Amino acid sequence: MAEFVAILDFGSQYTQLIARRVREHRVYCEILRHDVAPEALAAHSLRGIILSGGPSGVYESAAPRCHPDIFELGVPILGICYGMQLGCEILGGRVVPASGRREYGPTTLAVREAGELLAGVDDGTIVWMSHGDRVDELPVGFRTLASSANCPHAAVAHAGSRFFGIQFHPEVTHTPKGRRIIQNFLYRICACAGDWSLSRFTEEKIAELARDLDGADVVCGLSGGVDSSVVALLLHRAIGPRLHCIFVDNGVLRAGERAEVVETFRDHFKIDLHVADAAEEFLDALRGVTDPEDKRHRIGHKFIEVFKHEARALSGLRYLAQGTLYPDVIESHSPIGGPSATIKSHHNVGGLPAELGFELVEPLRYLFKDEVRLIGQELGLPDQIVHRQPFPGPGLAIRILGEVTRERLRILRDADRIVRDEMERFDAYRDIWQSFAVLLPVQTVGVMGDQRTYEHVIALRIVESTDGMTANWVYLPRDILSRVSNRICNEVAGVNRVVLDVSSKPPSTIEWE
Repeated sequence: MAEFVAILDFGSQYTQLIARRVREHRVYCEILRHDVAPEALAAHSLRGIILSGGPSGVYESAAPRCHPDIFELGVPILGICYGMQLGCEILGGRVVPASGRREYGPTTLAVREAGELLAGVDDGTIVWMSHGDRVDELPVGFRTLASSANCPHAAVAHAGSRFFGIQFHPEVTHTPKGRRIIQNFLYRICACAGDWSLSRFTEEKIAELARDLDGADVVCGLSGGVDSSVVALLLHRAIGPRLHCIFVDNGVLRAGERAEVVETFRDHFKIDLHVADAAEEFLDALRGVTDPEDKRHRIGHKFIEVFKHEARALSGLRYLAQGTLYPDVIESHSPIGGPSATIKSHHNVGGLPAELGFELVEPLRYLFKDEVRLIGQELGLPDQIVHRQPFPGPGLAIRILGEVTRERLRILRDADRIVRDEMERFDAYRDIWQSFAVLLPVQTVGVMGDQRTYEHVIALRIVESTDGMTANWVYLPRDILSRVSNRICNEVAGVNRVVLDVSSKPPSTIEWE
């Protein structure tokens, strides 16, 4: 069994970042609930435990807590921010509100004793603080490794329990030496071998799928995006012709999308691919609809209806494969509880497993997006799919503000093709999270060929992001913006104006609808 580091989640906005940093050091980790049972942890080849930060105060009655017996498992534990406070409190220390001495943002760290944890971290290094509480009294047997102006115990260690705590966040890029601190914990303290790799994961996952799905047929909804594409290739390697993929042409695809999927998966990879030509059904369902949530729901319901019809035509299916990623798993199991506000509905195959009697297969459920892209490269997936920008399930329908008609689809599809064409030539294209066109529900006056025109407006949305949770608009070189604008106005009939969206997320969303 591969070595394993457990990350217990207390609700920090940075928990996923901790996992990413650990995996960057070739150590396998998973994010678990804060109250996971010690015996469940002991069932793994456990090398260490990391306690994440969180928004609560350890002295609050409803504050999330870990089982105290995890400190008896005999493995090193690193507490970060709230995790440090909780560990110190459980082991006999005292945590108090900072009462006017809170720390948020960059802080200078005074290193008293480097030890194993802070080896290679210079005195005076900058760290990122985000806390309103602090450890006021250390438990017996603890020593202070570092402090800051407002935090006397910014890094601590306890030799007997092998507990280490840091009040700052090493996982964020604002802590320049954070990578070194995490490396020290994994290698100097936990003695990890660092033998986990995506290549090894791929080999093991294919073997696991071949074993677990022995003799069974699997259906996979293939969209042409990187997630479903990698799932399809993994399963094809594992079970060959027993994989059956369904591609639903919903009529709101981008130019050439259907042909690209067929050429890549049916012609090149020789996967059993079934294309459902349902464009007319979807467009009929969208007729007269202007509300974005209504659009999403109608497209989602229609997708399930079409997918069910196609799947029932295939006999002997037992499993449904989905491209669920680790962030989806984490976000659907909030450690603190309580529903989050619905910003927009997500388009997936939600009820299909239960409705059709399928068992679910999710080969990517413990991977992040960048890891999935690397596996796709390893499996031979073409670059245009590996590096494809996120594209919403409801497609161009939610990039048309207002009613979706064939004419408006034609306009947006032509504009989108130009944006993609020009952006893919841009040297920094892979640094862009999303770049696309939006058709606005307004028309403006223009002049073309000495004649007055009254035509549509296209908005350009170009953002950079790491995970889509936050995003900043990108200031493109003027020559690229000029070329995109000129081409759209000259080549797309019905458009006489192009504007640029310069809002970030938050307060805006990436998609307009």
